[in-house]
Amino acid sequence: MYTQVWAKYLPIIKILLKKSITDNQDLTLNRIDFEKLGIARKAGYKFTILFEEGKAANTIGSSQLARDLATVLLENNDTKYLFKHNTYEVTLTPKFVLQIVNKTKNPVPLPSAEPETEQTEEE
Repeated sequence: MYTQVWAKYLPIIKILLKKSITDNQDLTLNRIDFEKLGIARKAGYKFTILFEEGKAANTIGSSQLARDLATVLLENNDTKYLFKHNTYEVTLTPKFVLQIVNKTKNPVPLPSAEPETEQTEEE
């Protein structure tokens, strides 16, 4: 239900996940993006997901918003790599601020995506 909204934010979230290796990151989201999809206000706009060993380590079953964010992040190869090698806490506050904290003592960065050069044999 909310995967399209989270997919819209995915490029920014990926950058913030990488930056969180050195410092906690915050992203202010557009409240209208979520409200127009009809989140029940009583259910709240807050959650915390702990990503550990390549998966969501805590129970997020009661929040469709959290489940859809986890799905979008775990389907992306870059974020999946980061989650496999680091522990992240991703929190949405009631004021629509997505907070990203890397809880790993020795964080592993995403490998650079430089193209490999072919080695030729000298004759």
